Amino acid sequence: MKKNIITIANSGYVLEYNKKHSNLLSVLESHNFLITYNCLEGYCGCCKIRLLKGEVHYTKIPIAYVEPGEILPCCCCVIGDIEIAL
Repeated sequence: MKKNIITIANSGYVLEYNKKHSNLLSVLESHNFLITYNCLEGYCGCCKIRLLKGEVHYTKIPIAYVEPGEILPCCCCVIGDIEIAL
């Protein structure tokens, strides 16, 4: 099972993402990163974070508006290695 690396910018934290995680938010929560969220469906945009490097795939098409370079970890999966800013 391939593990993708999630680097948290300016923190020194490096996390592993694999298929057992349902989305990026579940990885962050499993490592005690507190991300504000509400709907878990991509509707509200509360969990919005910055994607600095890499690519994600949305399991559900988000309705919330996101700027270029922003992602919704509640409804996206990691494709390859990424770097994010919280």
